[in-house]
Amino acid sequence: MPAIGSVAELEALYGVPNDASTEKVAHRITSAYRTLIERSPFAALATVGPEGLDCSPRGDLPGFIHIHDDTTLMLPDRRGNNRIDSLRNIVRDPRVALMLLIPGSLNALRINGRALISADAALLESFKVDGKAPRSVVVMTVEEIYFQCGRALIRSELWNPDKHIDPATLPTPGQILASMTEGRVGGDAYDRAWPQRAAETMW
Repeated sequence: MPAIGSVAELEALYGVPNDASTEKVAHRITSAYRTLIERSPFAALATVGPEGLDCSPRGDLPGFIHIHDDTTLMLPDRRGNNRIDSLRNIVRDPRVALMLLIPGSLNALRINGRALISADAALLESFKVDGKAPRSVVVMTVEEIYFQCGRALIRSELWNPDKHIDPATLPTPGQILASMTEGRVGGDAYDRAWPQRAAETMW
């Protein structure tokens, strides 16, 4: 299929963005954007490395992203699967992007900048939950921050409980693993054990 091959072609197709699309961009954390960050329990962290791009979900209690000052955010790396894809990328290429969601809100918050990884003991201590600290913290310098209008969330009806998918109609992690490993990994035992394992290792 034919592809658009230049920025000029794109701009001819889409036209000029309106004032609201450009004036919302800030280069520091404004008072309004601070409120959105403090209320968000979920973020998608995008990173880039030599192998390509990665996007990782980050969920925690609202306010889990600490605002150090008006251009610096701090994001704890809680317990997970130890793949460290995002962290591996940041060490090699500091460019990062965050997209924050707030349940019930039709607006997303987009943040672009650069980051580093810190395992400073005092910093880790400040992120403790239930007496457990993260292994590291992503320290992000904000270069631009802006809200995304609600069209995507309205179209998707993401927060509409009547549109939620019944989990029983989806393949489970255990089933996916079993199908990919000829039953060596995963299966019903994996699915049965996961809720307790997750509860014991949440923080």
